[in-house]
This record gives sequence, structure tokens and C-alpha cells, in this order.
Amino acid sequence: MAEKILVIDDEETTVHLISILLERRGYEVVKAFRAEDGLRKAYRTHPDLVLLDIMMPDMDGWEVCHRLRELSDVPIIFLTARSEIRDVVKGLEMGADDYIVKPYDNDELVARVRAHLRRSPTPSVSEELVFDGGEFRVNFLNREVKVHNKTIHLTPKEFNLLGVLVRNAGRVITRTDLVKEAWGPEYADAIDSLKLYIHYLRQKIEEDPQRPEYILTSRGVGYRFASH
Repeated sequence: MAEKILVIDDEETTVHLISILLERRGYEVVKAFRAEDGLRKAYRTHPDLVLLDIMMPDMDGWEVCHRLRELSDVPIIFLTARSEIRDVVKGLEMGADDYIVKPYDNDELVARVRAHLRRSPTPSVSEELVFDGGEFRVNFLNREVKVHNKTIHLTPKEFNLLGVLVRNAGRVITRTDLVKEAWGPEYADAIDSLKLYIHYLRQKIEEDPQRPEYILTSRGVGYRFASH
């Protein structure tokens, strides 16, 4: 079966040229011309690798990368005209596996795609995680949380925080790692506000916030999501 590559870029000409290039090498290509469509196709088609532009009108590539990383280790290669070193560093720190600047050499692009596909295990992208016999659901496509069949309204920062916790259910995550994964490396110094956001989350999802059953504190280390 041909390996599947998802290309997310609002420049249709670029997408079609990449598709021709990769299909001639035997890959199956899934095309997306908008960020939201790209996320939907990532969750539904389970690509083996994602080629991702940064500058898109509805949602930028940084946010797409962040959302993909909430539930998947699929290789992500930024393919963009942004060439500043700070952008390259940001992309890699956000979890991308590679960063290629446009205009690119066709042979180099194919070589990098092959290299990352060789190194990566079969990725797993799940649209929804379910806990507690279906009583606790986190849908990453709709960014929706349901507890005991009741929809819980979370802010983007709260959802990103919960997303990292449930993706690592059962494992203690240090405060520093939790902040970086949930909000990005630029928030590394925001550990002091983490306790407040954990408080907000517990108020919304716990039956008794004073005696949490889902978000547990590992004293002196960090937090973990208890998978029932």
C-alpha cells in the first residue's frame, strides 16, 4: 500500500506541483487548501507524513502543527517561504520534524520525505479520546469536551492544557513540559499561571473540584490525568 502524504497549503499551484512530484514517486497524496480542511483530513485519512505551509488565511501553520501534535507523532515538515532562523527554530520547537524553505529543490524535498518516513513508526491520529466508560470525551476535531454527556466550554488555553494531559493519560507531566507542550515554548516562563489554569479546569470538569478525580497533582513534580 502506498504511503500517504497530506499537503496543506493555500497556494493551489504549489499543492498540485507537489502532488505530481510525489505521485510520480509512488506516494498517495491528500490535498488540502485550507487549514481547517487539512486538520479534518489528517484526523480522517491518517497520513504517514504532513507537508505544511505556515502562512494561510484561516489558521496559520503554527496552530495546525500544534493541533496535530495534540494527538499524533506523524512526521510534520514545514514547507514555507518564511526563511528567518527564528521561524525555523520556532517550527522545530513546536514539534515539526523538518523545515524546508521555498523555493525548494524537488530532489531534496523527496529525499527528506523518504528519510522521515523511514525513521517514523506508523502514526496514529485519533479524532476523539474517551475515558471513564464514555463519561469523559475529548474531541480534538471540534475542540469539544463532554463530561457525563454535558458539553464543557473551555477557553483555547484551557483546552490545549487538557489536551496534553489526556494525550498522556496516566503519566505525570512536569509543570515545565506541560506549559511548553500546551502553550508553546514562548510560555516557558508562565509556570506560575499553570496552577490557576488547573484550578479553572477542575472547576469545570470535576464533580468536586476540591477532590479531583481526573486531574491529579503529583506534589513537587506536576500533574497527570487519571484514566478510569
